[in-house]
Amino acid sequence: MSGVVPRQEPTLADVPGMGSPVPPPAMDKPQGPWKTAGKRFVRNPYAMGGLAVLLFFAIVAILAPVIAPYEPDKIDFMNTNLPPGTKGYPLGTDELGRDIFSRLVYSSQISLMVGFSVAAAAVLIGSLVGAVAGYFGGWIDTVLMRLVDVMNSLPSLFLNILVLSIFGSDFIYMVLVLSFTGWMGVARLVRGTFLQLREMQYVEAARATGVSSWGIMFRHLLRNSSHPIIVNATLMVGSAILSESALSYLGLGIQAPETSWGLMLSNAQEFMLVDPLQALYPGLCILIIVLAVNFIGDGIQDALNPREKKTFSARRLRQWRNKYSKSTG
Repeated sequence: MSGVVPRQEPTLADVPGMGSPVPPPAMDKPQGPWKTAGKRFVRNPYAMGGLAVLLFFAIVAILAPVIAPYEPDKIDFMNTNLPPGTKGYPLGTDELGRDIFSRLVYSSQISLMVGFSVAAAAVLIGSLVGAVAGYFGGWIDTVLMRLVDVMNSLPSLFLNILVLSIFGSDFIYMVLVLSFTGWMGVARLVRGTFLQLREMQYVEAARATGVSSWGIMFRHLLRNSSHPIIVNATLMVGSAILSESALSYLGLGIQAPETSWGLMLSNAQEFMLVDPLQALYPGLCILIIVLAVNFIGDGIQDALNPREKKTFSARRLRQWRNKYSKSTG
């Protein structure tokens, strides 16, 4: 009996066509919220169109010395008020013989710098004030929110005119005064978000592990409230460009030899009946860039809002149709 081989049970390897068991397929890593929002933003035609326009103006502003054929303050009294299409002057000249196209190109630098600088400064101030008020609460919240109420009660245009009249209309003063009168909305937004987030369980866990209050505010709460801040900052760029244009139009903004779209509008108002195109060009640039920035802001808001089911285009077109369509009744 010593030569008898014990019987073995068949395995999958012994079955023809069957090898070792195939491991289960690896699960794909779920997409993060930022990647998902990026895909939603890319699928938004209005937001992508606005982004393309903004990038175009940014490239023009950066390459202004290369694109512009003349210096923006070059005066030529032999070629004043030339019509568009004149050789060497595609958009004509103004009353001092300055090339309008070159002035438009160089004006994009000032307008974009003011817009983004004011938005960044206002978001920084408003986020800090709103974070402190929303996290600590109590008398700190009361004092800071009453400060916001006082700032909101002041007429911003009058305050801007007063400050620029006293200190001058340099670029740095314009950025400071526009930032000083534009941070209150961000502060209220951040405060409301912090009031909700400070009661979350992960905040309690961070406190239990010894994380400081400032660490919780900036490493946890501010990061989780970044979505509305980004949307608000995007929309503030267009508002700052409009404010700069209004102040320059009133003669309190950018002064010669520098140029901006608002200053070009101010200079062109005396020649509206003679050459209205001098005002059309800078006004059209302001309109296009502000619309582009607003489209980007709306696109970011829709992309970061997971509850938004409809696309931006359908929602926006429906709003415009309801607002401007004539009643058929």
